[in-house]
Amino acid sequence: MIAVTGAVKHQGMARYNARREEARTPMPRLQDFETPLVFKVKDKSSKEPADATNDRLTFRVEVRSLEGMQKEAIVRQPEPPGPTWRMASDEGPYLNGTDLAPFPLAFFAAGLHFCYLSQLARLCRSRGIALHGLMSGQDTRYTMTGSALRGDMTGAGVPVDRNVEIDADISPEAAGDLVARALAESPGDALMRDLFINTFALQLNGHAIDLTDQPASPHAIFPDPLADFDDIRPTAADQYHTGIISKTETVEVQHGVTGGAGSSLKAEQKRTLHVRSDARLIDDHLLQTDIRLFQPLGSSFRFLSDTGAGHTAPPPLAYLSAGLGFCYMTQLGRYAHITKQRVKSTRIVQVNGYTQPGAGGGSAGAAAVDTHVYIDADESDDQTRKSVKMGEQTCFLHGSMREAYPTVMQAALNGNPLRIPDA
Repeated sequence: MIAVTGAVKHQGMARYNARREEARTPMPRLQDFETPLVFKVKDKSSKEPADATNDRLTFRVEVRSLEGMQKEAIVRQPEPPGPTWRMASDEGPYLNGTDLAPFPLAFFAAGLHFCYLSQLARLCRSRGIALHGLMSGQDTRYTMTGSALRGDMTGAGVPVDRNVEIDADISPEAAGDLVARALAESPGDALMRDLFINTFALQLNGHAIDLTDQPASPHAIFPDPLADFDDIRPTAADQYHTGIISKTETVEVQHGVTGGAGSSLKAEQKRTLHVRSDARLIDDHLLQTDIRLFQPLGSSFRFLSDTGAGHTAPPPLAYLSAGLGFCYMTQLGRYAHITKQRVKSTRIVQVNGYTQPGAGGGSAGAAAVDTHVYIDADESDDQTRKSVKMGEQTCFLHGSMREAYPTVMQAALNGNPLRIPDA
């Protein structure tokens, strides 16, 4: 047995008490930040973006809870090295949020849609095809059933419906092949298509806790990311687009209706969520989408994505990865609210891996998500373990990775329907 000196023990208790004292202070709020909803971060660890055609991409997402349902994320791309982005998320009236930033599933829907369209545009460029226009609609749906109090509440995915309209001087056969190849080469669609066993690690009040009923992370618990948020600063404004994310329509708060105020906080759930994305190519490397939340009743937001090296706006997989982290964090907070837990603050670190084919073609892939959870709470080890488990069980995006949900595609060339061959 290794002896612990009094000095070391005192230092450890001092750090823990400092964290507890910090937790008593009011939580940060988005309305007090004097920054955009998303901005490029001055990050000493980041290097100049590498070639985006690298076949392996890794994103590390750190998320912390703010007041209410607000959240803040730092999205890093260590492999290949790329810019670091800060993003903010909130929830609408259905979760009693302040509706100041996009809901988590908006980030995932935007990333998923951008991921596909960026592959389609890349294939056209590689084959010397000039795109006169590229537009697409996408519907993502999810289900939530069961009881949080009984412990059987479960979130799940539904196959994505997507249509694409191409304006180009190519044959229908060539266009159909491009549509199919882009789907096969989209890492976002691979995340929905394939099956994954995601892993977890847990820290409660500064101490690592073993998980007994979930796949354990292959890594020792990462350092708590809390201090990282104090250091983030925007780069100069001319280094990224203004208005990368903006609200385009504010939902009217309604009570006593399906999907209305507070409806998603009910302990019993049987509902379907519906997110609509309408995207288009603005120039060679810039994509835009308008995201609307039809069910529950939510506001609409516009997203921009730089599908080149990701210099001026986040790349598609940064949005996709942020959505995974934000959605899981929402479920942790929602479960704590329903079960009246004494949670002071929550953070996570998620590592997401993707592969995309090189010039020779092939299929894209994704890796299981590794999530490390940091909770400060006056709760037992067992209750906190259950929170981590219920967070995974009710997370719509983790649920989408537990089953296979291949994307359903429709396409048109110059206004005429296309036949899409098997990829």
